[in-house]
Amino acid sequence: MDLFARRGVGWAVSDRLHKEGVLAALRRALVVRRPEVGLLHHSDRGRPSCSIESQAELRPHGVLISMSGKGNGYDHSMVETFFKTLKSELVWRTAFQTRAEASQALARSIDGFSNPVRRHSALDFVSPAQFERRTSQTALH
Repeated sequence: MDLFARRGVGWAVSDRLHKEGVLAALRRALVVRRPEVGLLHHSDRGRPSCSIESQAELRPHGVLISMSGKGNGYDHSMVETFFKTLKSELVWRTAFQTRAEASQALARSIDGFSNPVRRHSALDFVSPAQFERRTSQTALH
């Protein structure tokens, strides 16, 4: 999640929490956002996020790596809230027949609704996409 605009940028679907899923999500985020050197990537201390491979994926892009303090789950609460909302509005209400079907539904929800449409109080009640357009226009003037 890009915390500046509350935008979902890197996600993956898997049957287990393995580093391959984290790597797929990181790669998606790097392609979507093309971050400048110095971006701060924050994660929890879960094994997939802490893996040497995950860190090696970030370093060539000049991404700074940050992790939660031991036992501190509060510093990534915005991400947890994003996924809780996604689960309660879509995942827990739907009986997916295949993983591909679930992945397509998640893509529609994140890329088709959460990012371009869903309003956020922290963004002055505009969507992440609208907020980014607004801030880029302000920066140009």
